[in-house]
This record gives sequence, C-alpha cells and structure tokens, in this order.
Amino acid sequence: MGCLQVPAYAAGNDGQTIRVAMFANLGSTYKSTTPLITLESTGQWSIQSESGANVSLPAGQVRFSADGFRVKVLETADFKAASAAAKLLQPTADKPLLFTTSLNGNVIYQLYTGNYATEALAGQAVTRVQKVAAAQLAGQKPAVTGSKRLSAGTYGSMQEAEAAQASLLSAGVNAYPVLQLSGGSQAYAVWVGEASTEAELSTLKKSVEAKSPGVTLSPVNNSAGLIIRQDAGLSTDALKTAPHYTITGTESKALVQGNGNGIKVVERSQRTYRGDMEISIVSGDLALVNVVPLEQYLYSVVGAEVYSSWPAEALKVQAVAARSYALQQGERFKIANVVDTTLSQAYNGIGSENDKVTSAVDATAGEVVKSGGKIIEAVFSSNAGGQTAHPSEVWNGGAGVFTNVVSSGDTSAQAGLHTWYHVLLGTGVSGYIREDNIKELTTKTNAGLAKVTVTAQNTNVRPIPLIQSTVEPVAKMNPGNEAVVLAKVAQSNDYAWVRGPFTSAQLVKSLQGKTTASVPASISTLEVTKRGPSGRALEVTANGQAMTVKYADTYRSALGGLPSTLFDIAGTGSYTVLGADGKTASKTGSNGAFVLSSSGAGTSSGNALVVMSGDGQARAVTQGQTFTFIGQGNGHGLGLSQWGAKGMADEGYDYQAILKHYYQNATIVKE
Repeated sequence: MGCLQVPAYAAGNDGQTIRVAMFANLGSTYKSTTPLITLESTGQWSIQSESGANVSLPAGQVRFSADGFRVKVLETADFKAASAAAKLLQPTADKPLLFTTSLNGNVIYQLYTGNYATEALAGQAVTRVQKVAAAQLAGQKPAVTGSKRLSAGTYGSMQEAEAAQASLLSAGVNAYPVLQLSGGSQAYAVWVGEASTEAELSTLKKSVEAKSPGVTLSPVNNSAGLIIRQDAGLSTDALKTAPHYTITGTESKALVQGNGNGIKVVERSQRTYRGDMEISIVSGDLALVNVVPLEQYLYSVVGAEVYSSWPAEALKVQAVAARSYALQQGERFKIANVVDTTLSQAYNGIGSENDKVTSAVDATAGEVVKSGGKIIEAVFSSNAGGQTAHPSEVWNGGAGVFTNVVSSGDTSAQAGLHTWYHVLLGTGVSGYIREDNIKELTTKTNAGLAKVTVTAQNTNVRPIPLIQSTVEPVAKMNPGNEAVVLAKVAQSNDYAWVRGPFTSAQLVKSLQGKTTASVPASISTLEVTKRGPSGRALEVTANGQAMTVKYADTYRSALGGLPSTLFDIAGTGSYTVLGADGKTASKTGSNGAFVLSSSGAGTSSGNALVVMSGDGQARAVTQGQTFTFIGQGNGHGLGLSQWGAKGMADEGYDYQAILKHYYQNATIVKE
C-alpha cells in the first residue's frame, strides 16, 4: 500500500489516495492515447507544479497537448477560413489544432495538425494536409514545426511574463508565457519559436533580435514547462476559446486541482471525476492520471460494477473486493496503480455513484480480504455459471485462495426474463422466438413435439434467444405459419446463454493468431475434448486437432467472443449416434434423412431433420455445418461471482459470509 501516496505537490489532499490512469502509453501493459485532453470545471480551479507555482483557472474548459513535431497548416486573420480547413482535416488521421493570438495588434488564427513521432512523419503529413485543405490555404504552404525554442527571460509572476509577451507580440514576434514545472524561484518564462532544426532556431534568433533589439535570447533545453496559448478550436462552427497548455520536457508533470465539484474529461465520454488530474508525457504521448481518495474511487467503481438496486450486503461484498483488488495492485501501471477500464475495474466517475452504493462503501471503510497476512488480489467476474473456476482453468495456476466452489446464486441473473421458443420452420431454418410473440397450437408432430404459430405479421426469428439490433433475423413468420418447438430456453443472460451460429470461415478467422497450433483451412468438427474441475473447457479440438492456447480462458476470444469457457458446442450439420456395440458414429444432415421417433420411422421435410436424444431433447440438423455455443456464466469465473453474491444476499447471507465463500482461507480485516 506504500505506493498509494499523495503527490508532493498535492499536499492539500488528506487520506489515502489511488492513482487511476485514463490515458497513457505504457506499451504492452496498457495503451490508450489521445492527442488532446480537454478538462472542464464549473468553478474556480488551478494548475499546480512540483516547484510550487500555480495558475488559477476560471470556470469552463482548458486543453492540454504534448509538445513535439506538428504541421503548421496556415496562419490567417479569417476565422472562417481556418475553421473550414479544420473541418476538412477533422475526419482524417491528421487531427487539427487551432490557436488564436495577437500579432502586431491583429487577431490571427494558427492551424496545426499532429503531433507526429518524428520529423520525417511530420514531413509526410505536409503532403496529405496540403491536398486536403488546398482550397483554404490561399497560397500558404504547410510546414513542419518542432519543439526547439528560445527563452526571452524568466519572471517571478504571471503578470510580468504576460507583459514581456505583449511587448514581443506587438513587435510581430510569436511569443508564449510558460509555467515552469521544475526548480528555481522564477516560476514563469516567455518562450519564442517552434523550430524543428538547429538551423531554423539560429535563423529565428537573428529575426527576433532584429525585431526586438533589447531582448536577450537563450536556448530552451528540454525544460519542463507548460506553454500557455489560446485554443480557438473548441467549436468549428463558432469562435469558442479556452486556455491551452502544451506540456514540454520529458520529465514534465502538472496537477490540475479541482474545486470539489469534480473535473469533467471531455475525451473520456464527458464523464466527471472526483479528485485531481495529473498530466504528464510518457513515451512521447500525453498521460492523464486521476489522483483521487481511495474511498471516493470506490463509490464509482462499485456503482459501475454492480446494480445499485441489489441488496446492501451484495454491495458491501463488491466494496470490500474492489478495495482489496485496488490495494493489491501496487505500481502495476508504473505511473498509476490501476486503469479506469475493466482491465482493472470499471471506473466511470461521479456518474456511476449512488447513495446506496456510497453507504455500502462507507459501512465497510478500510475493510479488505486477507490471506496469509497479505491482501489478496480479490478478482471477480459477473457470473460464474453455477460454479466458480479453478485457477487451472484460467491462468494455469493451482488452488488456494481461489478454487472452484458452487455458486448457486448465479441463477438470480435470469429471474424475470422472457422465455424463448427454439423452433424449426418448414423451410428447415431453426431459430428463436420470444414467448410474447408465440401462440401454441393443439397439434403435435409424430414424435410428440409441440407446434406453434405467431401472433403478429413479420415476427422475427432470431439466431439466438436474444434481441440483437445489429444482427439480422434468420427468418420471419406470419400468423398461420407453423413451426415445430425444439425446446424452451431462458433469454440469453449472464447465467445461461447461446452464441452463434458461427460458420467455419468465421471461426477460422477468429482462431487465427490465438492458438499455438496451426488452424485448419476449414472446420468440419469442433468439440471440447478436455475440461477442468468446474467443467470449463481446457482443450477444444477442430477436425480432431487440438487448438491449444496459452491460457484456457483465451478460448473466450478465440471462439468469437464467448461470455465464458463453460460451454458445449452443437454442430448444426451433424449429430452423433451411439451404436449397440458401444461405438459412436457421426452423421450429417441431408434432405429426406430418416428420423426415428416414438411413432416409428419418418422422413424430415425441407432442409433439416430433427434428432431426439434418449431423454427427449430435440434439435435440428441442417445440411450446412455451423457451430452454436451453449454455455453458462459471464467472465473468467475466478473468485467472486457478482451475481452469485447477489443471490446469496437475497437468501439472507451477510457480506462477510459471502466473501469467505468465494475466497477460501480468507479473513476480512479493517486496515
């Protein structure tokens, strides 16, 4: 827990804090980048540096960018022309950035694109930009700019720096006040230039000295600072400005301190967060870290991870698990303890807070799950599908704190959901229709299967028992059309689900790059050939060849994005017959194939046949082979099941008993 410290320059915060990375380039560990960060506050706020200097900010928005190579597209006194060019560039990879300043007493607009990692890449962008914005350039030629600058002096106050800047601007020199982020009693400076080479910098020096003979210029050598400019690009339809801070220097770091009402991060879906925002440059990209009191962080996490309508004991379970997980992370993300995505825990800011959740966090303040004297990494998933995973089924580890236990409360996920009918149409197509669109008929098939029709015109027959707005129905039915009922199932949910049907080509594409074995060009058979202690898939075989993966849980993504690895596979174009000699044989569906039913032999109609198992379960077998996955659970299944905790809370268990059920050999301790 020693890593969760308040930054030295944020001494006004009391209590334990956590560092949550929102944007950062941490290589393979985590990468989420943005060229601009726009923050917003409803009241007075400030930027503070490690040197102790600070800038007060008015209510509204401020923007940040990282210094580096850019393309200066044009400079004009015509806002409409600059705005029109920015609009043309916005959909491209060369993102526009529009500033405004005053040179020789005239308001002008400066349009840039970038950043670019190297001068060469910026040079390549010049050609693209010139082509896209040609109509607005009015003879100007886009050019590469860089981060080589000259200092025109340092100052003890912002007012002195702005006065020096004004003198240079009136002489036609593009100058910017700078908040210096490290060392020295002179917290402010004025810089000029944005050269990409030493030769350009030398030429600039001579030009400035000619325009302002009394100015003494010195090189700026990777100094940590915030270059303060005026952003004019908040809206491309009307002039709307805000302070813009370009952070420069590889060791630069600044803290934006809020006023208690939260700070909105526009590029993070307009969400508002408690605490402060630390901005720095990591691996050449902007990094944004939310420095927030741990308990306030949990208000949002618990509200984002589970439903606030759940019983209080289930909310307490999530609070203790989330706190334990966060504290166990240490400095996993180098500049932060956790990230704001489900790679760590879902963290959506103030918008996911709720009074019931806040009460649950407060009621368990400081409580963590420990085993062997150490806080455990209290991992959790949405739904264990009736039994939690053994570590060997997720990351190849052994049992201990985590092992497979019964999770009967998981069924609470499907309470109150619609039932769906799995039906076979006369055309041979099979699919699902929701119960409120079905009318059961009195007639049955020779095999005793029920028949149904629908109650409305153009009723959708879905590929799985779930309405998916982005997936086309497999067929439509009208009143009077009849279908055979193969089964009744729950609407796909976190506990029980159906996914597919997937074609051979879709699965081959999904498996590519995720298995250690080569993937066959076409898949005719697919089956689970090894299972772990909880029944989760440890090995899946295609055409008799094992599709091995590094970790068993990888099968979720390898097989088209399945909710869990607790599944069975149904091939729609084949079925297996157990002979009297104890041997199995695989059969394929074909038009006119025989089906043995309780009333004797008969032929199937259309393009499918129905096979019935000894226990009366029916399914359709089509001529074309596809694969449907029928499974339980949502997530890796290791540790706490969130829906399972909800189910146990419904039954009257308290949060400590629930936690001890899911985390073995554990104690609940208040730190």
